[in-house]
Amino acid sequence: MKDSIQQQRYQLRQELRRKRKLLSQADQATHAVSLANNLLHSRLYKRSKHIAAYLPADGEIDPGHLIRHAWRSNKKVYLPILAPFNPRLYFAPYHPDCSMKLNRFKIAEPDTHPRHWLKAQQLDLILMPLVGFDLQGNRLGMGGGFYDRSLNFTWHRKSSYSPFLIGLAHQLQQVEQLPHQAHDVPMSMVATEQQLYKF
Repeated sequence: MKDSIQQQRYQLRQELRRKRKLLSQADQATHAVSLANNLLHSRLYKRSKHIAAYLPADGEIDPGHLIRHAWRSNKKVYLPILAPFNPRLYFAPYHPDCSMKLNRFKIAEPDTHPRHWLKAQQLDLILMPLVGFDLQGNRLGMGGGFYDRSLNFTWHRKSSYSPFLIGLAHQLQQVEQLPHQAHDVPMSMVATEQQLYKF
């Protein structure tokens, strides 16, 4: 049964990655602006002071407009960073003149000392990339499990606060139902270029 779910997720991941990579640059840009406009008006975003985002790759929707708005609004922005010898994410401060380096997956990260890194628990809001989502709040990632391992504490917290988890996606990444695994961490919300989905 586990192998069957893994196979379903693999096939769905390949299909959805292909779909989003087929989007034109113009559509990518339009979707990014519309998503930002949808999310900027949400109370979750407005009241958050420490926000994690990501740099887009592989056709992911670009949170750049949100990042720049956060800087202008004196919010602190962070990017995920892979700790050496640890399969979890930390979050490093990110600002306009930030020095960057490539991690082992060739993804750019802030080049900052570990003493400046935050744990997920110290953030107000985490904007997460995803490959697919359903209307039950389930998220399909790239398969590395980094976000799930880093956020598994959310299963045990007694309130729904800090950090809120918002997946960012193109609308075409929605599916009717994702093959679910017990360790998958559910999201508080998904934002697309069309609307906000609250769970």
